Order: sequence, then C-alpha cells, then structure tokens
Amino acid sequence: MEFREEGEGEPVSPTGQYFNSSILSVAILAVLEFEVPFNDSQALSLLQDVFLPINPRFSSIMISDKADQKKQWKRVEVKLEDHVRVPIFPSNMSPESYDEYFDNYISNIAAERLPQNRPLWEIHILKYPTSHAAGTLIFKLHHALGDGYSLMGALLSCLQTAQNPSVPLTFPSLKSSSGPKTTHMTKTVSQFFSSVFQTLSDFSWSILKSSFVEDDRTPIRSGEDGVEFRPITLSTLTFSIDEIKLIKNKLRVTINDVIAGIIFLGTRIYMQEVTQKSSNERCTALVLLRTRNMEGYLSTKEMIEPNNANMSWGNQFAFLHLPVPKSSETLNPLDFVWEAQKMIKKKKSSAASYLTSWLLDVLKKFRGPEGAARYIHGTLKNSSMTISNMIGPVEKMALDNQPVGGLYFMVVGPPQCLTVTALSYMGKLRVAFGAEKGFIDSQKLKASMQNAFGIILEASNPIPPAKAA
Repeated sequence: MEFREEGEGEPVSPTGQYFNSSILSVAILAVLEFEVPFNDSQALSLLQDVFLPINPRFSSIMISDKADQKKQWKRVEVKLEDHVRVPIFPSNMSPESYDEYFDNYISNIAAERLPQNRPLWEIHILKYPTSHAAGTLIFKLHHALGDGYSLMGALLSCLQTAQNPSVPLTFPSLKSSSGPKTTHMTKTVSQFFSSVFQTLSDFSWSILKSSFVEDDRTPIRSGEDGVEFRPITLSTLTFSIDEIKLIKNKLRVTINDVIAGIIFLGTRIYMQEVTQKSSNERCTALVLLRTRNMEGYLSTKEMIEPNNANMSWGNQFAFLHLPVPKSSETLNPLDFVWEAQKMIKKKKSSAASYLTSWLLDVLKKFRGPEGAARYIHGTLKNSSMTISNMIGPVEKMALDNQPVGGLYFMVVGPPQCLTVTALSYMGKLRVAFGAEKGFIDSQKLKASMQNAFGIILEASNPIPPAKAA
C-alpha cells in the first residue's frame, strides 16, 4: 500500500466512524440492470477517468492517527484490479437458472465486509442473462463514504441520458407540497409547545428503544444476536408511480406516506400469513429521513464545495421510529396510509434527531466512537426493520452507451432480519427486500406486499355506484 503525500488527511466524520467500526459495518449495494450484454472492456478506464475523480474518498482508506487515535481519510494509490470482480458461472444456461446463481452471489457479497486496507468500494460485473437483465453491474459502497444522497449523486454522475448523452438527467422534484402557512400568534405558540412535547417524547422513546425496549419476536424479527452476519435473500417488486400518485391524490397524502402504508400493511399481512393468527405484536420500523433542505440532486462538484454545508457530501440523515399499525378485522386498509402520514408529520415536527446527534457526540467523547456505534447498533437491533427510499431519474440512463433498464439498491450490514428500500426510475418504483435467508420467506413476503398494494389501490378507488334506472 503506497500513501500519497498530499497534505493532511481529511478527518472522518463521526457517522463515518460509527458505520465502520468493530460494532457496525454498513454498506450500500446499487444494482444496475442492462438491456444488452454488458461490455466491460472500458471498465477500468471508466473507473480511472470518471469514478475516482468524483471524490477523494474513493481513493482513500480510513486510518487512525497514532497520537490521538482520531480517524482520517488518507489518499492511496488505487489498484483498480483489486476492486473489480467478474464472477464465472457455468455457460449456456437459461436466464431462470442464472437467477439462482445471481441470488447466491449477491447474498454472499452482501455478507462480506469490505477490506480495510484499500478504498471502501467494489464493483461486480455479472455478464450472464437473468430474467431481469441481459447483464448486471453491482456497486458496493461503504456507508462510511457517504449517505444514499451522496452515493447516488456519485453514481448518477457516471451515467448519461440514453437517447442523448449531452442532455443531463432529470429527476422528480424533492420539494414536498404543503398548504398555506398560518402566522396566527395563538397557533404559532401552540405549535411551538406541541413541537417541544413531541421532541421530548421522541427523544425519550429513542433512548428506551435503543437501550431497553425491544420489539416482540415475530416472523420478521428473530431477536437473535449476529443476524447481520447471516446471508440474506434479495428480492424486488415493481409498482407504477402513476398508480401510487393516484392513491396519493385520492387520500391527500405524500408519496412517502403511501409507500410506508403499503409496507406496513404488507408486513402485517405477511406476519398473519406465517403465524395464522391476528398480527398485533409490537413492531417498529426505522424510517430514514434526510436532513438536507434541498429540491434536487447537486453535482458531485457542488457537494464537495466547503460553502455548501447543508447539501455537502457525507452522511446527513436521521432515524424516525414508527410503530407499525396493528391489524384487526375491522381496520380500513387505508388507515395504514393515514396512520403513516400522521406519524411522519408528527415526527418531522420534532427536533429529536438533533438531541440524538448531541447524545452520540457525548457518547463519542466519553466512550469513543465504538461506544456511539454500540448505541446505534442497539437502535437497529431492537427494531424490526429499516425503510429507506430515494428518487431516481425520469429518463432512461446509459453507462458508456449501454442502456440501463432497471435500478435498485439495498443497505446491507444492519443487525436486522429485514431491510426495505425503494427507488424510482422511469415512472416505476422498485421496492427491494433484504431478508434473512432461512428465516423470512421472501416469496411470501413479496406476495404480501403485492397484495397490500392491490388492497390499498382498490380501497382508494371504489367503483362508483350504478345509476338508478
């Protein structure tokens, strides 16, 4: 390993240290599905000329300062061959047969920790056709490098619009719609005290959930130690964005509310299918909330500018603890969406994430990064699942003139049996499920989620009554 002498190394952010510790090692898999067999002849030159220049962290390793043990990013000479894997499978099989090889391969790389003696990323090129793609490219990027917003921005900066590479990719607006704001003094004071109460309540509950109160053991949570080291099954579903917008407009909620409602109802349906009884166990979802004020993606050049602190490269997100609504025979399926809306709205008015950040700083000061990482580990372990969603391009993308037909991602490494992610692309929402292999029935889980979507769609669009003769 050769070090570059380029001045002082960049300090590793606290969150970067927490996610790359002996307690936690969290990474992101970004999967690109190509419509034609992937040509990797230019892979190394693309990495050298396009990917590495995006951010110095892609050419750096994490080291500890000998004097004060603080971690820094240190630039190194990157041996690209060490970061590119091209697996060899048996030849001349059907796409359905290659599905099984693909599933086993991605399960294995999800469970592996990235080596610490080289930059924390890998690329896997699968040249075999599956039922989803003619070829597949998998980026594995350590979460210490940045959050989903940063890494998605980096990934998209390597891609172009398929029809016209000179035209930049466009995205749906990230700006959430809101009604008119009142300035009435009485309401303002009321909102202030409501926000203070919600903050204290959320912060107290977060401490309890991270340290003492565990979710019940259910078909999606075994409650056992070490689940982060066990293999997962990665499966996906595709929903129409137009149909989700139809639900959104009918119920007057946000797209995020609809997605959360579908996942909540699907989870309860799955649990009831497995246990053959009413599913009312305590079940909490950790929903990732971005803490940037933004209306769209910035270029990676803009993200690393020092004066762009609010939108800068790095990890800027918070967890929302959302209890999964309990099911009953009389419950309206739309209540899952409305309940998600109510909870998310209340949590967003809370400043608990800032208090949690302060608490992590205190833990880091007195117990070191490992102590803070242990607290985050407890937050994840005591909950049932994590939900994360992002927006993707509206147009079809291409990498080196090779069209991308599908795109999804998965967070791997958290101590949970189930992780759910969602990513929009070309008018479709791709929902991915990272489920512990042998514990969660992925096919039954997918069927439950598909069923939940159908139930909510039908309930939000009732058939109008026939006109009287």
